[in-house]
Amino acid sequence: MVVVFGFILGLLIGSFLNVVILRLPQNESIVYPASHCPKCKEPLKWWHNIPLLSWIVLRGRCYYCKEPISVQYPLVELTTALLFAIVFYKEDFTLQAFVIAALFSLLLALSIIDLYYKAVPDSLNLLAALLALFSSNDYLQNLQNATIVAGALAMLRFFVSYYVSKKEQLRLNKELKKAPWLKAYYPKFIMIEAMGEGDIIVGFVMGGLLGLKRAILALFLAALIALPASIYNRIYRSDAQLPFIPFLALGAFFSYLFGSTILEWINANSF
Repeated sequence: MVVVFGFILGLLIGSFLNVVILRLPQNESIVYPASHCPKCKEPLKWWHNIPLLSWIVLRGRCYYCKEPISVQYPLVELTTALLFAIVFYKEDFTLQAFVIAALFSLLLALSIIDLYYKAVPDSLNLLAALLALFSSNDYLQNLQNATIVAGALAMLRFFVSYYVSKKEQLRLNKELKKAPWLKAYYPKFIMIEAMGEGDIIVGFVMGGLLGLKRAILALFLAALIALPASIYNRIYRSDAQLPFIPFLALGAFFSYLFGSTILEWINANSF
C-alpha cells in the first residue's frame, strides 16, 4: 500500500517537475499562467493534465492543435513515480523518505536541465542542498558530510582546471612559435573550467544524503558510468561539453540502493 501511495504521489510531483524543467530555465513563473500547450498556447483542461494517462489517451498529441507532445513528459512522470515507490519501499512512509524521494526527483530535474542547457538554475540546486541536510535526523552530521564532499570536489575542480588550462596554454605557445603574428588573436591567459559549480552543489547534496563513504562510492560510480560517454565525446564530438550532473545523479541513486552492500563486499574482500 505504501508503494502504491508513493507511486501515485510521484506521478503528481513528476507532473509538476515537467513545469519546472520547462519554465525555470526560461525565467518564467512556475505558477502562472496555467498549463497550456507550448505550441498553440491553448489552456489545458483538467483531464489533459492527468499524469501519464493523459499522454496515453491523447496519443502523445495536443488535444487542440494535434502537435506531438514530447515523450519527456510521461517519462519524467513515470521515473518520478518509480523513484517515490522505490524510496518508500526502502524507507517506509516517513518524513525522511519523502525528503529523500524529493531529493532524487530534484536531481532528475537538474539532470534534464543540464542535458538541455549545460547549466542548472541556482534556485533548484540550492533547494536540493537544503533538503539534503534534513535527509536524516542527524542534521549536523549531514552538514559536515555535505561540506567535506563539496570541498573535495571544489579542490578537484581547481587542480583539474589548472592542469587542463596549462596543457592548453603549452599547446597554444607551440603554435605561436610557428606563427607569432597570431598572438593578438589568442587570449593572454587560458582558463578552462573542468567542472561546473552546479556539480559541486550536487556533491554537497550527495554528501548530506549518503554520508561520506557512500558519497565517495557514488562519485566513483558516476565517473564509471560517464566514461563511455566521455570517450565518445572525445572521439566524435571533441568540441562538445559533457554534462556531468546526470551521471552524478545516477551514481547517487545506485549508491543509495546498493552502496551498503558494495561497501560490505569491499571490506570483506580487502586485504
